[in-house]
Amino acid sequence: MAGTVFAPPSAAHDPARPGGTGHEAGDPLVAARTAFFDGSGWTAHLSEPRPDRRLPDAQSELAQLLEAEYGLPSRAVPPGEGPAVDHRDKAVAGLRRAARLGVPLAPEALLAHREGDPRLMAVLTELWPQTVRWHGPRHAEEVLRAMLGESCDGPVAGHLLDLAVAAGLHPLTPVESASLARTTTHRAVRHSAWRYLLRLPGGPAHVPRPSEAGDAYERLLLAPPVPAFGPERQEPAGRLVAQSMLLGALDTPGQGMSGGLAVLLGGLGDRLAATEGISGVITVVTAGHEDLAADDRLAHERAPGHWVLRLPVDAPSAPAQVEMHRHRAALTWWAVRLLGAMPRPLDVLHVRYADDGSLALADAAERLGAALVFTATPDPHRGLAERHAACDVADPAAAEALRNDLHRVFLADRLVERADTVVGIPGRGGTRELVRHFPGLARLDEGRGPSAPPEGIAPYRPAPDEDDRRREALNRLYRDGTDPGALDPRDRDLPVLLCVGRLHPVKQQDLLVRSWLATGAHHTTTLVLIGGSPGTGTAVEDDIRRRIDTLLAPYPQAARRLALLPALPNTQVRRMQRALAQRTADACCWYVCPSAKEEFGIAVLEAMDAGLPVAGPRRGGVAHYLRDQVNGLLMDTSGQAGLMRGLRRIAATSVDDRRRYAAEGRKLVAERFSVTRMADELAAEYTALRTG
Repeated sequence: MAGTVFAPPSAAHDPARPGGTGHEAGDPLVAARTAFFDGSGWTAHLSEPRPDRRLPDAQSELAQLLEAEYGLPSRAVPPGEGPAVDHRDKAVAGLRRAARLGVPLAPEALLAHREGDPRLMAVLTELWPQTVRWHGPRHAEEVLRAMLGESCDGPVAGHLLDLAVAAGLHPLTPVESASLARTTTHRAVRHSAWRYLLRLPGGPAHVPRPSEAGDAYERLLLAPPVPAFGPERQEPAGRLVAQSMLLGALDTPGQGMSGGLAVLLGGLGDRLAATEGISGVITVVTAGHEDLAADDRLAHERAPGHWVLRLPVDAPSAPAQVEMHRHRAALTWWAVRLLGAMPRPLDVLHVRYADDGSLALADAAERLGAALVFTATPDPHRGLAERHAACDVADPAAAEALRNDLHRVFLADRLVERADTVVGIPGRGGTRELVRHFPGLARLDEGRGPSAPPEGIAPYRPAPDEDDRRREALNRLYRDGTDPGALDPRDRDLPVLLCVGRLHPVKQQDLLVRSWLATGAHHTTTLVLIGGSPGTGTAVEDDIRRRIDTLLAPYPQAARRLALLPALPNTQVRRMQRALAQRTADACCWYVCPSAKEEFGIAVLEAMDAGLPVAGPRRGGVAHYLRDQVNGLLMDTSGQAGLMRGLRRIAATSVDDRRRYAAEGRKLVAERFSVTRMADELAAEYTALRTG
């Protein structure tokens, strides 16, 4: 896929045609994208919406934005009109269409948008390399130099220098860029100038000494590259693979933005490093000022052959996904600088999120000559139309959320286009849903789409004194009902509902509490939630805690029967699950996943592996392995009514069925979802790639 225009699929593989994979009736996003990539009018693909779906009408903000972005390529002007679609939306839509069609704009035309918002700058950054190739580096360099003279000290100067670095251009001399770095009042511009100087012939002599830096981040930026790490050249032949996890921290799943992916990549990296054909694995994470103050190492070996590489970011901690665009150029620079300093070149770089951070690493992979692998998921595509059907144009937050979702759809398209290999996470029906949302993927495997290596979990390894530790874990859990993180000892014989995950609106722990109270389940069960940073958490975590406290305030008895524990190390979570699974039939434990969406659900698999019966969301990736009334229960988690029905079904499940679900779930994980199988299949994908 890399190096080719994201061309329309053939009619034989058209998801909207008979014999294709089909698409959700009435979904305007699917209709617009399918029609765009096969070149037909998109309204022809928009069938009558089902009565149970809330979809936008033709005059809604979403409909107008879709028309502006996916209007037929033959139209010179985006057709979307009206108050919802202003000149900025039209500019973004037009540039996205140019990127998807591979249209190289002239440097002057492209850089006319240099003072746009972050979404516009992201598209500009994507189009820039092709513009330089088509119109020549000399002309692009001249245009950059002229515009840098106009920009003086503004933030735009930093963006222009970042574009120069991206294309290897030299619009400013070392003296000129050093002067800009000294005189600018913008920290980000100063950093852009230093990055430019450090890659400019003769430039390093003009940067300050590390001892003159104002903080740890600047010291690292100005210092020579860190000592090399990673496998030596003389080690056995095999691919050197990097995998990314730029959101959250690898070793603290359940805190902040760290979730199941941290558990997955930790175990996968350890296993991959010991897999035939792989010489080493590097998990790439981010480290902000607070992280660097606590530990200034940029690389360390987590397990034999598995290194963790920390890319510094100029922020207090790892940035949230919506802030990642601010760090794209710097992340690319750091990745090239640090990965390029290894004893042997990187072969493969695997990214998993559709965001600006993944595109930063895609840029780095290209500069390093490494193959790019992208795991594509229908996120945020799935349900986007329903989420924004009632978007109020007068609500700035709603309008911003809609545009951020459409921005991520574009980023996902770019990653699909640029990847050497795309893999998917299967849903119900394999990867057919993925092909519905990415029509270009219908070219693969006779319309079936990309491969979908199974995700998996590492085996649980009991401690020598495992039984004692399990008893201790239960005793801590039931130590005191007045403690928000514990349960009343008198309720030890009640059934338990267990939920593990980071505290976040998409995980819907507050909706679970609301439904638990509304069904009266607090009279007959206890509820244990595990997740969130200890002490003062992020603003998002604190908001979820406040919501739960507000819900419990009128129910003092329920408050004693709900324990909200901060995130625990993965080994402790899995030990707790096993301890709860061993209890009597009357004091049984269910694992409940109330998430609005789960692309896969590592915590669900871990609960199955522990022998717990599981109830999970009907929508998303969980439903491709959790079969209703076969190895668990599927719930409608789109709102309180559906979740209440799910809790009632749990309560009505017989002992025999509960035991059957638990046994079937454990068998499923053992047969299909081991980290060893995942590592083997990914290693085969990696070794099949051409690199260098």
